Amino acid sequence: MDDHTRDPSVAPPLGDPTGWHRERRQWEHATLRRATAHGVRLFNAGDYHESHDCFEDEWFNYGSGTTESAFLHGMVQVAAGAYKHDDFENDAGMRSLFETALQYLHGVPGDFYGVDVDDVRATLRAALDDPATLDGWRIALDDQQPAAYPADYEYAEGLEHGP
Repeated sequence: MDDHTRDPSVAPPLGDPTGWHRERRQWEHATLRRATAHGVRLFNAGDYHESHDCFEDEWFNYGSGTTESAFLHGMVQVAAGAYKHDDFENDAGMRSLFETALQYLHGVPGDFYGVDVDDVRATLRAALDDPATLDGWRIALDDQQPAAYPADYEYAEGLEHGP
């Protein structure tokens, strides 16, 4: 566990996903869980750009070749692809981003930090054939499809965005 990704204030999950240490009652990377929870809720609200920023900012904490990096990079691509589809009606761009996302998400556990990654992969594959699959789709976190609330927007607004 890296000191820079610890935070005892991050709440436990509702289940027992990969990343949660039940016996120690802590996340291996609590900042990853925080970013993921904010990113998923913003995605579910249709705020794909803000969702993307949550995943991208946390992604920089991990070296390439780690499962954490692959998961976050994949989720960056998922949010960007949904943004292309929803805001720009650019399904060719969505498909390209989703194909890349599937490559990154390959091998990531099916329930990673509470995200139903199996459902994400299945939905991306279905959207490659029928982009309308995305309409109304929400990402599951802890077996729920949580909506965004003000703290999610505050978190995304507080992220540093480049130089």
